Parts: sequence; structure tokens; C-alpha cells
Amino acid sequence: MLITHDTRCALEAVVDLVNTAPEDESAPDGLPDVAALTDFVRSHQISDVGTLSEFDLSAVRKVRGRFAAVFSAAEARIAAGLINELIAAAGTTPRLTDHDGYDWHVHYFAPGASVADHLAADCGMALAFFVVAGERERLRRCEAPDCRRAFVDLSRNRSRRYCDSRTCGNRLHVAAYRARRKEAAG
Repeated sequence: MLITHDTRCALEAVVDLVNTAPEDESAPDGLPDVAALTDFVRSHQISDVGTLSEFDLSAVRKVRGRFAAVFSAAEARIAAGLINELIAAAGTTPRLTDHDGYDWHVHYFAPGASVADHLAADCGMALAFFVVAGERERLRRCEAPDCRRAFVDLSRNRSRRYCDSRTCGNRLHVAAYRARRKEAAG
């Protein structure tokens, strides 16, 4: 599956956005305030975003919840419906642009759109490409029992199971190894 630079950036943004959501009521929110949202926008080089406000923070958190539902959807039809709602509500307006030293690419948000609509449109379209390509199963949650972080499996054979093989994957492999050794010794 060919993934363009702008689609890859949108995928990274949507995964990072979904992963800012607290896992439960006791966990802290990864977007606790407007400053954190501003840092998120800056770190993902989201263009055409003006001064952010509490309203933007609230709207982005709502969009984040909708994206989280896409990653948790049991089937493609459910994910497609959620994505359709997101991009329709954002007032998707595809247009070609070549800003900030990048070659021609497509933005799906309307000029002057809020940061929430920007994320809904661009990230929604990036996820839509996976559904259209029959690759929705690549939108996953980590299989580690104590981690449910979202990720996009871009491995060639669709075999990635953990959000990070160096942390979640390695931790589970070490635990399994120790359990086998204990059983053998025992």
C-alpha cells in the first residue's frame, strides 16, 4: 500500500491524538489544557491553525473520542460510518497545496477551519484510505494486557501486535520466557 507523506503525517497525528486519551477515569488526560494542544499542533506541524482556545481543546477532545471509536470498531462498516460522520461534519474541502517546502499534496480541510475540523478532515481521510484499500485491520490497539494504545500496523505482513516492540512486546516476551524457565525448573 502506497502511503504518501501527507497521509503518513495524518496517521501519526491521529494515532498520537487517540493515545492522549486517558485509559480510565484515574489516568491523566494527555491533552489537559490549551498549552498541551498547542504543543501537539506544533509537534505535528499542523498548518493553518490560528490561536487556540478552550473551545478548540473541547472540540479536539470530541474528535479524539470519535477517532478512538474507529480504532476499536469491530468491522469495516462501523469504522466507515464513523469516518464518514467525522469528515462530513468537518466540511471536507479537498485542495492541492505546496506549503512549507513540501511538494504538492492534498489538504481536506477548508481554509480557516478549526483545528478539530482540520484533524477530522485530514486524519479522517487518511483512515478512509485504509478502509477503501481493504486494510482496516491495520488500525489496531496494542495487544499487551496492560496497554491499549492505538497504532497503525505498517509492517509488510500485517503482523505487528504491540504499539512498541521495545516496550510492550519485549516486556511480554521476557515475562513468557521467565514463566517457561520457572516451569522447567520446577
